[in-house]
Formats: sequence, C-alpha cells, structure tokens
Amino acid sequence: MKVAVVGGTGLTGRHVIDVLTRGGHEAVPLARASGVDLLTGAGLDAALAGVEATIDVSNVATMKRDVAVGFFDKAGRHLLAAAAKAGVRHHVALSIVGIDRVRTGYYEGKLRQEAVVRSGGVPWSVLRATQFHEFAGQLLARVPGPVAFVPAMKVQPIAVREVAEALVALALREPEGMAGDLAGPRVESLVDMARRVVRAGRARRRPVAPLWIPGPARTGGLLPSGPGARGVQTFDEWMAAGAGEEFAPR
Repeated sequence: MKVAVVGGTGLTGRHVIDVLTRGGHEAVPLARASGVDLLTGAGLDAALAGVEATIDVSNVATMKRDVAVGFFDKAGRHLLAAAAKAGVRHHVALSIVGIDRVRTGYYEGKLRQEAVVRSGGVPWSVLRATQFHEFAGQLLARVPGPVAFVPAMKVQPIAVREVAEALVALALREPEGMAGDLAGPRVESLVDMARRVVRAGRARRRPVAPLWIPGPARTGGLLPSGPGARGVQTFDEWMAAGAGEEFAPR
C-alpha cells in the first residue's frame, strides 16, 4: 500500500516511515524538506498521487493558542482537501489523550485538528496517545534557569515506536472514527521522570523542583479514562536501552 506520512521527517514520522517500509509498504514523507507546505497547500496534489492512506503526525512548536489553532486548522484543511481530491480512502491523525480535559493553548490546536478531520470529507480515524517517553527530556530542554521547575502531574508515557506501530496498523484497517486511547504500561510522576533524566546525564545537571499547577492536569487529566491499547516498554526500560541521548548536554 502507498501511504503518505505527514510530518514524516519528525520524531514520530521517522518511526512511522520505518514501520511502513519494514512492512513492505511504500511510504511517502510529506514535509517541507520533500517540497510540501501544509500552510499553503503547495506540493500536496503531486505528493498524494496514488496514495491510499494518509497518516498525519505533523506538529508545531508552540504553546500559544492562536498559533496552534491557526496551524492545525489551515494545515488540516489543505491536507484533507488534497486527500479528497486524490481519492485517499483513509486518513489517520495522531492526537493526545486528555485534550478535552486539559485545555492548554496547544491542546486547543489539537482539538481543532480533530474537528477538521471529522468534517474533512475523507473516511477517518483519530488515535489519541499519551505523552512519549521523550517528554521529560524535551521539557527540561525548554526550561531555563538554575532550577528546573517541572509540573507536578501524572503521565502514562509510551514509546514512540509503539505509537508508530499502532498508527500504521490503524491505517491498514477500515476507518474507525475515534479509536481507543493508547497509553503506556505504567503511570509515572513527571517530576520523577525529569529527575531520572538528569541523573542519567541526559539533561543539564541542576535541581528539579515540582511546579504546582491547578486544574485537571494535576489530578490526572492526561491519563486515559476509557478502554484502549496499552504499550509494553516502560520508561525505565526505555532509559536503560540508552534512548533519550538526544537530550544529553553537549
């Protein structure tokens, strides 16, 4: 099967491309590096020629609501219009568990993305997943100062490889609408995860302190609340395997 991977050069996209290729499918990465601009629609028609399914793992690095909503709205509309024109039979989008409970600016953008998918005219599935094992390291890399203040909340992290495998399996089936939540095997403290990343030398050495936050994020709003698949690799196993080295100080 010929499958287009939107955001195919990013962290998740690279794994999706590899899973597809190893499964004998033709994977087409859609990104600016391959001549596709989601915000203008440039290159989409040519890139989607002969494509049977699309997997959207595109992203925008922002916490601002207007930026996130604007990106996912415009990018999604361009993508789905081109997919409908190309006769794509199944569109799969990656989303995040709990975004309808924890309403941050970025999550508002993901909610808009889901709404665009539902109304886009292409048979669809949306897979909500929990935070990746990389989340703590990514967060530490963005937090300035001599002390890293990390939100005191619970997460259920999952290996990005397992998310990629689930996305591919979903794309090869008939459209399901909202799929069951995908989460990791174990609930973790985000503060403890960050401290383990620092102790392992994969982030700048400094104290990690809890940042007390109000609302659903603190009380488990990002944890799965219904049935769905669970991953296998724990955060400790992921760390022991040497993953996360990209966040180590150079």
